[in-house]
Amino acid sequence: MPAITPALWFRADAEPAARHYVAIFPNSRLGSVLRAGPDGPVVAVEFELDGTPFLALNGRPADGFTDAHSFLIPCDSQEEIDRYWAALTADGGAEGQCGWCTDRFGVSWQVAPRRFAELVGGPDAAAAGRAMQAMMQMKKLDIAALQRARAGA
Repeated sequence: MPAITPALWFRADAEPAARHYVAIFPNSRLGSVLRAGPDGPVVAVEFELDGTPFLALNGRPADGFTDAHSFLIPCDSQEEIDRYWAALTADGGAEGQCGWCTDRFGVSWQVAPRRFAELVGGPDAAAAGRAMQAMMQMKKLDIAALQRARAGA
């Protein structure tokens, strides 16, 4: 099966967005930048985020990213959650509920613990319910608070 490459269609921010994302995620790089002629505007930018290929395009007729498409960042620690949350909500990004945020370009992200399903699910329905209720009150997810809620503390 060929690799699937997510493509993000911007009005005119493909290159700044790609540079922003490459600066946030480790093991990332900017690839080729396609212009409409030698001195023309940027048409497309190839980039990789931690080895995953992406394509950013310019030319969208109107603003319009929605939460219908988002990128999940599974984090191993609270420090990772804090770092990604701060970087993605900076300079015009917005905090959402339950670990969702939108960056300054309008792209939606889910910043969550890698163990998310374990924290808010599982066979103990009462523990899962307490953790889920705690999560519903959060914007940026707090692993320790979710663990305390799950434990009934």
